[in-house]
Amino acid sequence: MSLNKVSRWFAVAIITAVTSVIFLPRLGWSQEEFGRKVKSKVQPTYPEIAKHMSLTGTVKLEVVVAPNGTVKSTKVVGGHPLLSSAAVDAIKKWRFEPGPEETTGIIEFKFDGAQ
Repeated sequence: MSLNKVSRWFAVAIITAVTSVIFLPRLGWSQEEFGRKVKSKVQPTYPEIAKHMSLTGTVKLEVVVAPNGTVKSTKVVGGHPLLSSAAVDAIKKWRFEPGPEETTGIIEFKFDGAQ
């Protein structure tokens, strides 16, 4: 596919998304048997391009929490790349209750168009 065709397709997609109903995303999260309580959390910022594309979905992150309650590392195990980066940026700011050792678990962020 030529660059000109790709540019036209992308322009049409953006125009269609912008002229459609703009929605406010509902951002939710869930925790699958993590073993540590969250002390403070930051909601992900819904990427503007994802809004314009009406992009929704769930991002699954594998999170390793240090004994002091900070997020040591993250790994995306599912979800759209545009949404994944927002979820990773947010989870790095979360703080958990301190514990005796590192804890690993899955956290899901749900991005949808419901108001």
